[in-house]
Amino acid sequence: MASLLVGVLIAAAVVIVTPVLDRHSDDPSAPATGTDLDLERRIAGFAADTVPDSGFLPPNRVERETVAAGVGLYLDGKRGEAERKLAEVDFGVHILRDTAKGRRYAEIVDRAREGVRGWGRVYIDLDAPARFSVQVPHPVADAYSDTLGAGVLRGAPGGVLVVAGAHRAAGEGNAADVAHRTDTVFHAVCAELVARGLPGIQIHGFADKTARAHDAVVSTGAGDEGRPQAVTLARALTDDGFRVCRAWSSKCPLAGRTNKQGRLASDDGVPFIHVEFSRTVREDAERSRRVVEAMTAAVAEWKGAAREARAGG
Repeated sequence: MASLLVGVLIAAAVVIVTPVLDRHSDDPSAPATGTDLDLERRIAGFAADTVPDSGFLPPNRVERETVAAGVGLYLDGKRGEAERKLAEVDFGVHILRDTAKGRRYAEIVDRAREGVRGWGRVYIDLDAPARFSVQVPHPVADAYSDTLGAGVLRGAPGGVLVVAGAHRAAGEGNAADVAHRTDTVFHAVCAELVARGLPGIQIHGFADKTARAHDAVVSTGAGDEGRPQAVTLARALTDDGFRVCRAWSSKCPLAGRTNKQGRLASDDGVPFIHVEFSRTVREDAERSRRVVEAMTAAVAEWKGAAREARAGG
């Protein structure tokens, strides 16, 4: 009887321990296919349903660096290690398959306090090496910028999309205005991507009355490294009938010279494009489709291999 009981206990231990070992493996966590859904609708739903009412809790240095490190590990293919790192701050990973393109993406989310902390999400293309980032710092204040960002992500292989998780006015002062702060999860993730040499395009929106003469403002931010792709974007938009202000050759409003992610990219010699679209363009489905095509063509030029992240970066 004693031998039988020992055997039962050993078998039970195997059942309990085995899944834990599998979960902590460094083999890719993604199944052959992920949850099937429309990626653009998924991201738009997050922007519409979660972001507007989200609070914002400023992350401390350890918290924001932990999320960024988890993203970096995921990009390195160390998915088990990445998930363990992200779990330290209650972030998790979902594997999604976009029904429009059939591509798989990792969705990195706040699994415990989304809508409370407002730290945002990250989407990583799993079917191509990372080549560029798409950044959406104001998904509600700049209405439909999240949809434009999702369109660029799904339009070109190798994208990493970073979306803020709260309205820019959430929290105290400008604590949640991630385009103008360096102490946010959004900035920490963008810094991780810059450290890997990934060029970035950051998408904004403006009220029509702010720049009535323009449909779009294209800039390279604080630097000039993204000029060739910015020229490609501006030319494509102009050829399609949009009125474009080119910040490198004209005095443009909303040129993003003080944008923190743009400054970081400039300091590191990494290409960066800051682009603004009018409300009229953003709220029109057909015009939005056309500007997404133009942005996709521009980021598709970023084909160079990303460098390895610096130690401690």
